[in-house]
Amino acid sequence: MCIQFIIQFVVAMIATLAFAIVFSAPKTELLYCGLSGAIGWIFYSIISTTLSAPTLGNVVGALFLTLFSRGLAAKRKNPVTIYLITGIFPLVPGAGIYYTSYYLIMNEMDIFAGYGLSTIKTAGAIVMGIIFGMAFPQSWFNKAFAPSCHKS
Repeated sequence: MCIQFIIQFVVAMIATLAFAIVFSAPKTELLYCGLSGAIGWIFYSIISTTLSAPTLGNVVGALFLTLFSRGLAAKRKNPVTIYLITGIFPLVPGAGIYYTSYYLIMNEMDIFAGYGLSTIKTAGAIVMGIIFGMAFPQSWFNKAFAPSCHKS
């Protein structure tokens, strides 16, 4: 089970890194963008697998992704969106959105409703995790992660 999480971490990092390249994240921040996506995904994966609670996994994954992104933003002196937008990539319910649209177009309303509800729950859980992560004052992150200036 542990090796599975390590593999998922690495794959999520590579996928997020590729997404960051496509969306022109600064070259110096690509590794950190990849880490942000991997951290969000691994928290999602652990919670979803161990507790069989994918919605809670999305909340927790998005929360830790947001906290990590805010810490990086303070440490690296960049906007939080560089890490947060690219890092959210692994959590976004792309297949759910696709199948929801597909079954709507195919006029399969029962299947459409099931996929649609699941997709909305996932998206709402991600939003809640981000909201919880943004609730903390930025000054906390600045104090914790920004380099301190000491005069000699």
